[in-house]
Amino acid sequence: MSTTGAEEHNSAASTHAASARKSGNAQQSGSTSEPTLRRALSNRHIQMIALGGAIGTGLFYGSADAISLAGPSILIAYLLGGVTIFLVVRAMGEMSVHSPTSGAFSAYAYRYWSPRAGFISGWNYWFNYVAVSMVELSVVGVYINYWFPSVPRGVTAALVLLIITFVNLVGVRAFGEFEFWFALIKVVAIIGMIVLGIVVVIMGTNPGAGLPTPSFAHLWNEGGFFPHGVSGMAKSLTVVMFSFGGIELIGITAGEADDPQRSIPRAINQVVYRILIFYIGALLIIMAVVPWNRIDGEISPFVQIFDSVGIGVAAHILNLVVLTAALSVYNSGLYSNGRMLYSLSWQGNAPRSFRQLSGRGVPLLGVLVSSVVTVGAVILAFAEPDTAFPVLMSTALASALINWAMILITQFKFRQSLTPQEVAHLRFKLPGGRLATVLALGMLGVVAVLMAVLPDSQVAVVVGPIWLLVLFLSYEVKTRYQRVRGR
Repeated sequence: MSTTGAEEHNSAASTHAASARKSGNAQQSGSTSEPTLRRALSNRHIQMIALGGAIGTGLFYGSADAISLAGPSILIAYLLGGVTIFLVVRAMGEMSVHSPTSGAFSAYAYRYWSPRAGFISGWNYWFNYVAVSMVELSVVGVYINYWFPSVPRGVTAALVLLIITFVNLVGVRAFGEFEFWFALIKVVAIIGMIVLGIVVVIMGTNPGAGLPTPSFAHLWNEGGFFPHGVSGMAKSLTVVMFSFGGIELIGITAGEADDPQRSIPRAINQVVYRILIFYIGALLIIMAVVPWNRIDGEISPFVQIFDSVGIGVAAHILNLVVLTAALSVYNSGLYSNGRMLYSLSWQGNAPRSFRQLSGRGVPLLGVLVSSVVTVGAVILAFAEPDTAFPVLMSTALASALINWAMILITQFKFRQSLTPQEVAHLRFKLPGGRLATVLALGMLGVVAVLMAVLPDSQVAVVVGPIWLLVLFLSYEVKTRYQRVRGR
């Protein structure tokens, strides 16, 4: 059994939860012949998994909504959002490097905060990625319709669900390879688009009908850099923060990384910088080729910029890329949800049946249940194809905010559980300490307030507290049931 598997085996299965949380380590239990999670993810896998999880629909499709709210000042919004997320993942990275486990923040919340916190953190994250998966599936049909307008979006979503589920059942190595190539396609395409966009702007290529000549001057000539004021830029933060959702997947991969002490710090430090470059650089070029007020959101802005200058082949390639992006994020979501249910089970916060692994080390039931739940996306795609995306995106954001806030609070409690000497010897510290934690929590609070202002995200402001209440009540019911059964 791997070290991580043994830790989860004992610390979660122990009837003495408090001592398990304090110790953080446990003796190996059970037969070594039984299936365990496998450390089969190399550094290149983890780099691309983290990158792929955060570069998806939020950038390729949702960025049109963000641009309409903020105009060119969306670049500042992405910078602010990127700094906030950097602090969140560094807080998580501090714990992941100290004690790598597939349960990540849920396992740490259980150990350093309370069993209730572990329950809420884990199930909230699972719900978050169910919502994200629904978002990805709801827009896959949009990209397919670019080529085949008559194909129902629901049919497309169902087919993708079946294919990605199969990939996740094959094994973690297969998942890592698929995700590596999915993410690599996105990265190469964004870099190629930026380079081609710069050439288009420099050469002044003739634009499409009714569009002005490409120029960086569009960033300030079309109503100014803040066409809707600072308030417009602030409102766009709700869409921006959703775009960064998924980067915390790095913590989930720690339990199956072949060298987490090396790969996790590198992934966190390098991926955040790359994402900022890809987001800010790509959107800068988009708004230079097509003025921000001409981006209609009917198709991906990445496709629209090439359509506008008459490069039809490039537009088809970019549409393939954004389709790959959606598949990549859904692939990552299904992977992380299966592992989270596995970890919750060892905590005693989910049914024991989720502990069982296939011969390839895959939490079989966790993956299948997570996949079946996302069938709701297929129903939404059939029933409300035009409204499913904004509603699901706002719901996913509310859940993500809860998750990020719990990561920051858990890291604070993690520090409290250590002696000054242990803190001094942490291998991957959160820069800024308590001040960084407070600043990040404050930024998340601002985003929550903004969500209450925007009509498309107001439903999430209602759903978020209700969902938290459901989790609290579910934990109490679960605990009382276990007590009665124990007696």
